[in-house]
Order: sequence, then C-alpha cells, then structure tokens
Amino acid sequence: MDYVIIGNSAAGIGAVEGIREVDSKGRITLISDEPYHTYSRPLISYYLANKANWETMKFRSNDFYAENNVETKLGMKAVGINEADKSVNLANGEKIEFDKLLVATGGTPFIPPIEGVDKNNIYNFIKLDDAKSIAGDIENLETGKVVILGAGLIGLKAAEALFKQGLEVIVVELADQVLNAILDDEAAKLVQQHLEEKGINFIFEDTVTQFLGEDKVTGVRLESEKELDCDLAIVAAGVKPNIEVVEETDIEVNQGIIVNNKLKTSITNIYAAGDVAESNNLVRDIKEVVPIWPDAYNQGWTAGKNMAGVKEDYLECFSRNSIGFFGLPMITAGIIEPESDDHEVLVTKNEEEKVYKKIILQNDRIIGFIYLNDIDRAGILTGLIKEKQSITEVKDELLADNFGYLSFNKEWRQERLAK
Repeated sequence: MDYVIIGNSAAGIGAVEGIREVDSKGRITLISDEPYHTYSRPLISYYLANKANWETMKFRSNDFYAENNVETKLGMKAVGINEADKSVNLANGEKIEFDKLLVATGGTPFIPPIEGVDKNNIYNFIKLDDAKSIAGDIENLETGKVVILGAGLIGLKAAEALFKQGLEVIVVELADQVLNAILDDEAAKLVQQHLEEKGINFIFEDTVTQFLGEDKVTGVRLESEKELDCDLAIVAAGVKPNIEVVEETDIEVNQGIIVNNKLKTSITNIYAAGDVAESNNLVRDIKEVVPIWPDAYNQGWTAGKNMAGVKEDYLECFSRNSIGFFGLPMITAGIIEPESDDHEVLVTKNEEEKVYKKIILQNDRIIGFIYLNDIDRAGILTGLIKEKQSITEVKDELLADNFGYLSFNKEWRQERLAK
C-alpha cells in the first residue's frame, strides 16, 4: 500500500501515527513545502520572544521519520492532484503515485487587498519562516514601532512576543474587542485591560487602508484618516483553508475540503484533515472548519487509521482554545455567545482578580464555556461537552469553587476512571 500525505504539521504527523497503528509495512511518503523537521507552530511566538528554540519546538524526535519508515519530501510543494492517475504533482515536475492520499495542507493567511501590503517589513505570522524573518528585522528597526492588523489569537501572540523584544506595539482591530472569535465582550474587556497594563496599545473599530513608504513600510493610514508611524507591520487578519492543491480536482469544497466522519473526501481513497478540512462540528451540528492544533492531530490520526483499513469515526470536533497572554490564562470551548433564547447562561466574575467564568447550557447539557484566569477543572467541562453528558445532577455546583469529579455520583466517576 502506498500512502501519500501532503502536510508535515499536526494532521500529517497524526496520520503517520494512525497508519502505523494499523499497518507497519505500507510505504508512506510525506510532502511539505516547508524544509523543516515537523515542529509545533503554536510555539513560533515563543521562538520570536526567545522563550523557545528550534530544538524545543520540534513536534517529534529527530528520528521520527526513520522510526516510522517515512520517506520525506521536505521543501517540495505539491501543486496538483490527478484523481484518475492517483498521483500528486510536485512543483519540480516529479509525480508521486498513491493508493491512499491525505491532504493536510493547513491554513494560509488571509491578506486583505490593502494598498502597499506587498512592501518589505510587512509579515504574516503562522509559520517558522515568518518568525525568523521578523526576528531578523528587529535589530535593524529605526523607530522600534510595530503595527499589527488584527486582535485575534495570532495578532495578540505576535504583539506579546514583539513587546517582550522591546518594541512599541499598536494593534488595530476592526471589531470593538479583542479575541472576538473566542471571548464575549465581558471577558474581552478584562483581557484588553490586562494587555494595556502590560504596555500593548489598541485602536478598535478602525482598520488599515494603506501601508505607507517606498520599498519598506514606514507607517499606516487608517480608515479614520489617522496615520501611525512604524517600520514593521504584521497582517493577522485571519487564516483560510489552504485548498490550492485540490482546486483543479472534483473534490467537493466549501470553505474547506468537505469530509465525512471518517475524514474521507468526496473522492474515493482521498482524505483530508486539520485546518484544511470542513467536518462535522459536534456542538453546532454543522460542517465547518475548526482550526485548532489538537483537533488537527486527532483528525489526522483517525484519517490515518481509516486509510489503513480500520473503520473509525471522529466525532469530537468542536472549537476549543487554551492560551494565555502575559501570564493571564484562558480556556474556551464550543458556543460562547448563544444566538437563540433556548439557552441558559451561568456567569461568575471577579473583576479585580480578572476572573471570569461563563457556562452555556442547552437542554441541561454544556455546549460552551469561557474560563479566564481560573482554569482549574475546565478539562471536566470539555469532557462533558464531548460526551454530551446531562449535568442536571451537578448544575447548581458548576460554578462553585469546590466543583470537581467528586460532584458527580460514584458510577459516573468509575466510568471515567475506567477509560
């Protein structure tokens, strides 16, 4: 059996390990346009802040590919798929044949059509090369001022890393809050306050309409006509599924590559997983792209097992994020802003301590939560979402300081311990 995997990040590595769980002899070829050993992309902000180095960023050991008998084609871009020939075309003209193929090409930055966005010293921030390029420019900046477009996860992690490098950081955000994809306005205010106390500056409800300067960026003009000086800019306006390699195929695509619960696409023997795949969301009960690292790995692992002949469903896809900024941790999951009246919302808040907890219930099941600056036992809530467990028995204790496994009956606890 010839397995081909396009992608060397979480989903691709998950697929290697899923295949080898079942098939120790099949040939695996792994293709990536990045030239590097597999690494943890969430750590690029730590790399930029000198809190991690190349060795500590590696996602698997140096002998991972050899131990799993994987032939790598790193630094080689897959440019097309021929379904009839069952082959992948590389940019160098090489053709790689497959029996089973996984597309795990991840996401690619969304670049708004802004005048001057192609100037030097303007970067994205999703890959190691982005962090390396930014780090290389920092020492040569004249003003030490940085403008970041976007106050989402990527923009704020870049802001934290650059501030720790001694730069003056201004974040411009079209919305009226930070992290609007994972926080409600109450939690966002606390996070914004924390970041401003640390030294990050924000401009909300505005956006960049022009990058100024000749070859290099020297400033930005905002929609409000305000101008900001800078000699480094980062565009963190979002990430979209990287579907380029399947655009000339008959593989069904919406925002991402549509897959079923076995991560199989509309074409026989071709699978997709990770940030490029559009799969069933357990909480929202719709197909959508859920671009988070642990889900990408688990999807890849399940896809790998199915490619190797084991029929297995992946049914745990839903948004969840565990992150922190300047020592302020947060874990969020599922639906955080109910859009109908058939939900119950439990909230507790300690503004002085920047502690905020919000749990969203529907039919006595947890479908989402925000835990800010007190994240103990958030894992229990995530498990309850996965299991669609009724919380009738413990509903009144969910926000109590002593809520935990002992809040549940003995039978439930024994079931968890047995897993």
